[in-house]
Amino acid sequence: MYIHSFIHQSCVYSWRLTSSAMATIKIPSSVPSPAEDSEQLRKAFAGWGTNEALIIQILAHRNAAQRKLIRETYAATYGEDLLKDLDEELSSDFQRAVLLWTLDPSERDAYLANEATKRLTASNWVIMEIACTRSSFDLFKARQAYHERYKKSLEEDVAYHTTGDIRKLLVPLVSAFRYEGDEVHMTLAKSEAKILHEKIHDKAYNDEELIRILTTRSKAQLNATLNHYNDQFGNAINKDLKTDPNDEYLKLLRATIKCLTCPEKYYEKSLRLAINRVGTDEWALTRVVVTQAERNMVRIKEEYHKRNSVTLERAIAGDTSGDYEKMLLALIGHGDV
Repeated sequence: MYIHSFIHQSCVYSWRLTSSAMATIKIPSSVPSPAEDSEQLRKAFAGWGTNEALIIQILAHRNAAQRKLIRETYAATYGEDLLKDLDEELSSDFQRAVLLWTLDPSERDAYLANEATKRLTASNWVIMEIACTRSSFDLFKARQAYHERYKKSLEEDVAYHTTGDIRKLLVPLVSAFRYEGDEVHMTLAKSEAKILHEKIHDKAYNDEELIRILTTRSKAQLNATLNHYNDQFGNAINKDLKTDPNDEYLKLLRATIKCLTCPEKYYEKSLRLAINRVGTDEWALTRVVVTQAERNMVRIKEEYHKRNSVTLERAIAGDTSGDYEKMLLALIGHGDV
């Protein structure tokens, strides 16, 4: 659904609301009760071998609210934590995909953010994408979940585990509660486009005004500002931010802008880099599929097909195998319910 589109060329900056219509998971027309699903999952764990196909059949075809009810019913019926049982019964990349998927979305974001603070590779990007691609309310819920689970705030952990310009950008990003409406102040858009251009022209990439605009304005307002930037100064802002392609802060800044304005392009690239390499980056592949299956996966799949001339289903099938492959394909809507 398009809210505002100050478009003067293809996918410049078009802020678009995501909805359940952009989800790819397939839910049966007649969904069993949480008690029935819990009983079937319990049976999947029984005996010598685990029935992975049954686990996929149930969990990959239930939405977040349904999965939460299954977890609650399972705990009430059997006195066990479903996540703990899944952890014990499954292994490897399939285990990670199922566990992340079964978590409530806010719990999942809190877990991924906490995990990112402890990992050296791509950790800042994970925190940035959570901050920039979730709605204000979803980001707020993730911060609440983080506070409850880790007994400290997401902001304090991000501040502790980052330094310099990256800290200066990430802390206000994760602290944001942006206006979600589609109202746009055009005069403000023009003036802030000018501010951004001046700061970038002066190579003041860490300037407080530049960071303020990117971390506080609504996505609709940013969309208008960046389109004015493109029109007034002849370049897309990310092109002007490529002065040093190897600078980690500038890379993160460009990714932030892409996540805020065209998240399907950001996630398409994340998937492409995860798949088209020597040895699949399963962590990145799992994260994108699991976090976006109920958000924006329809558009991400379209973007992937357009950019790579191959469907995402085919790319995943060619790069993964077994139950892990089946789980990912189910989440992106491949096959019947």
